[in-house]
Amino acid sequence: MSRVRTLLRTAVGLKFVVATTGLILFGWVAMHMLGNLKTFLGAEAIDSYAEGLRTLGHPFLPHGFALWGSRLVLLLCVVLHVGAAARLTARNRAARPIPYAHSVPKESSFSSRFMLVSGAILLVYVVLHVLHLTTGTIRPAPFEHGEVYGNLQGSFRIAAVALFYVGAVAVLALHLYHGVWSLFQTLGLDNPDRNPKLRAFAAGSAIALFAGFASVPVAFLVGALR
Repeated sequence: MSRVRTLLRTAVGLKFVVATTGLILFGWVAMHMLGNLKTFLGAEAIDSYAEGLRTLGHPFLPHGFALWGSRLVLLLCVVLHVGAAARLTARNRAARPIPYAHSVPKESSFSSRFMLVSGAILLVYVVLHVLHLTTGTIRPAPFEHGEVYGNLQGSFRIAAVALFYVGAVAVLALHLYHGVWSLFQTLGLDNPDRNPKLRAFAAGSAIALFAGFASVPVAFLVGALR
């Protein structure tokens, strides 16, 4: 246990925590996007899918047990991910308390310089998303528990709500592009021979996730989904 604590005090240990929790969160985001696409199959498909998540493990597990268990794991990953990233940023700033007089980024991309800001935006978005479509606390349109398709339809017919979600997943895509690429580096998977393919995978997955998530609110907004 002391070795683990010692490791977590080092930059290498903190980067490993960011990478591993990021990998778990990336996998969950990808699965969540695939589940969302069931909306295009109609109300019965997406509502049945949501009910299947709530009854996962039945009758061996209580109703909602597996779903809330996975949410707690994801919450722990978010806390560790944000905490480790914040500590790394604090260490980097402490190492150079006086910034460069003229800083011209040459190697870093916009997405890498945007990571802290995008991370903060995503935290706010996740909270609003849960309050909107999970608990129904925020109700821009009528909300009924279990009526996933109806809740999506009512909310995404409102242009401001649909555009808010599209903007949020655009931020998510930027965050994931740099995050996935950094994950390969942290885990020692990068190599000059395969780096172009790894970068292509990072970019492709970010674009695919943006398209998948954004397609649902856009489809409701323009009337493609009835």
